[in-house]
Amino acid sequence: MLGVNNKLVLDGTKISWHQERLRAWEQGARFAPITIDMSLTRACNYKCVYCYSTLQENKRGRITIEVMRRFLDDCAEIGVKGISFVSDGESSLSPAYAYSIKYGHNKGISMASGTNGYLLGEEMLRQILPCLTYLRFNITAAEPKRYQEIMGAPIEAFCRVKENIKKAVAIKKEKNLPVTIGMQMVLMPQFRDQILPLARLGKELRPDYLVIKHCSDDEFGALGVNYKGYKELYDTLKEAEALSDQDYLVKVKWSKIESEGKRDYERCFGPPFLLQISGSGLVAPCGCLFNERYKKYHIGNFIDTPFKEIVFSDRYWEVMEELASERFNAKTMCGTLCVQHKVNEALDKYKKGLIEIKEPATEPPPHINFI
Repeated sequence: MLGVNNKLVLDGTKISWHQERLRAWEQGARFAPITIDMSLTRACNYKCVYCYSTLQENKRGRITIEVMRRFLDDCAEIGVKGISFVSDGESSLSPAYAYSIKYGHNKGISMASGTNGYLLGEEMLRQILPCLTYLRFNITAAEPKRYQEIMGAPIEAFCRVKENIKKAVAIKKEKNLPVTIGMQMVLMPQFRDQILPLARLGKELRPDYLVIKHCSDDEFGALGVNYKGYKELYDTLKEAEALSDQDYLVKVKWSKIESEGKRDYERCFGPPFLLQISGSGLVAPCGCLFNERYKKYHIGNFIDTPFKEIVFSDRYWEVMEELASERFNAKTMCGTLCVQHKVNEALDKYKKGLIEIKEPATEPPPHINFI
């Protein structure tokens, strides 16, 4: 029997638990995002072969502790509910990393982080774990040599990250913390040899879950993801899921893996609810549009302009309305299977009258502010 981890929504959306934002959207009002995915830097100490960040280059700015204090004050004031450091850089490299997690938490914002975990030693973990909703280690291989090849890190980094995951799990248990600790595999078909070893490694290290997800690509196929190749992995992925037990969940993001990189919607309604911000400070609707070539969708930079001013500006809502208009086609004009994909699916079906998005009668799932 699976435990509480089975209640995690790892392949869907929690948008229906945020009715007040849905009503504001329906009424054409201006409102703050529920969730922000962002980074504190564009820099990274790894060179993962599947890295989408290499496709997101834009003019870089420096996000300092003072900048983050102002930003988080604004987020708390306008009603942002969750902030996750998971965007286009390795946020743990930033001097503002631990400060921002603690300050945001103290302001009442749900804070989370995705990381390669290399810099998260015991001292750092003891600082941030009490203030996080979830901490997710991005780890796409379970063998040192393959880790080096896939993630572009020194071969000795594998053992260091393994130890940091162990420490995180131990500190959570020692302090009885509510934080969810996860591992994530970004799967390309050529990584199939690491699926089962990674599921077994998770069973050894005992995080709450291992999620196995698709790899996103841009509209030009720059990363060369073979989406049809996922079909050959289904049996192996099901075998990995079968390694779940009461306290450890292996979850495959089946809906995206089975989609072959295709969308069934054209309009993009998700960014006002789930906004992405670059590690350069750039505020744009989503990570697919960070690159300088999409400058017509760029809104502002919170290093220079108060975030609350950006969110309620004419420019912000002009860009959001453009993405939701017939002038924009998500099937052809942006990358595949983006962060907003599941939110977009739900809102598109709602707009077409195919579904209702009612207040759920069930108990809210974990991580409610990360939609």
